[in-house]
Amino acid sequence: MAAPVPLRSDFDAYGLRTLARCARDPAQTRRLLALSAIYAGGSRSAAAALGGVGLQTVRDWVVAFNAHGPDGLIGGKAPGARPRLNVEQREALRALIEQGPMPAAHGVVRWRLVDLAQILFEDHGVSVSEQTLSRVLRALGYRKLSARPRHHAQDPDAIPAFKKPSPPAWRRSRRPSAASR
Repeated sequence: MAAPVPLRSDFDAYGLRTLARCARDPAQTRRLLALSAIYAGGSRSAAAALGGVGLQTVRDWVVAFNAHGPDGLIGGKAPGARPRLNVEQREALRALIEQGPMPAAHGVVRWRLVDLAQILFEDHGVSVSEQTLSRVLRALGYRKLSARPRHHAQDPDAIPAFKKPSPPAWRRSRRPSAASR
């Protein structure tokens, strides 16, 4: 079995417990307390039981603590997958949308997600699903807008006849009757 990774010598058990008391991140507190048990002379197995993890995880905590100090024990958010579209491709998409479709060149009169995805694949070689493209467009500040449907034979002069007047915001109360006085 390999020798355990030694802890930094510039901290001690009391110092780590003090840092754990002041820490805001609960995961960092748990990790600091587990490492303070090692500083106090406890075994790595006892520290793993105290932290509720396995020995490999305690070793990872020790390596992170040795490299970055107590801040290395703060759990960060995972970076996630890299974006499908880079900055240049997003700017090309923005320019394409702002320019609008040309029916003669693009064969459409308004952009649909499927059309934009196809153009991105043809021009940039990037395959993007409609759902991802919708998310990208919302992040760029675009929203799906569609015109209100209108019948082709609608008479514009007949519209005001069918509109109902709005009631006034407040009404004057009736005069009190003589019987209620």
